[in-house]
Amino acid sequence: PVTDGSRELHSLCAQLEFLLQFDLKEKRSFFGQRKDYWDFLCQGLARRRQEHEGVRFVTSLDKLKTPVGRGRAFLRYCLVHRQLAESLQLCLLDPESLREWYYARSPFLSPQHRAEILGSLYELDGVTFHLAL
Repeated sequence: PVTDGSRELHSLCAQLEFLLQFDLKEKRSFFGQRKDYWDFLCQGLARRRQEHEGVRFVTSLDKLKTPVGRGRAFLRYCLVHRQLAESLQLCLLDPESLREWYYARSPFLSPQHRAEILGSLYELDGVTFHLAL
């Protein structure tokens, strides 16, 4: 199993975060806090499901104060529970929402790149992750 001490884990999480932040439009909350991919994921999942267990878990963690921290915790939760590809796919189903959150260079706006990314993420479902959540 992949654990917190794995170099590959840190590289994977950094690449996932880079992908999710690449060409992300700058948005601000009502109180002026910058929104990040966490907000994109929450919005996308809320449109598709009643409530995602990973979102519920992450929002219950009082120590997480920033959208980036919440996003990182959500990625780890999804890796442990083998839900990353499915969760991201649900967020990527709505082209209008994608254009609302991302500029044209985002790989998520390209059907071919989106399919390649999701295909790779679905392969991760076969990997066991033992991470501290």
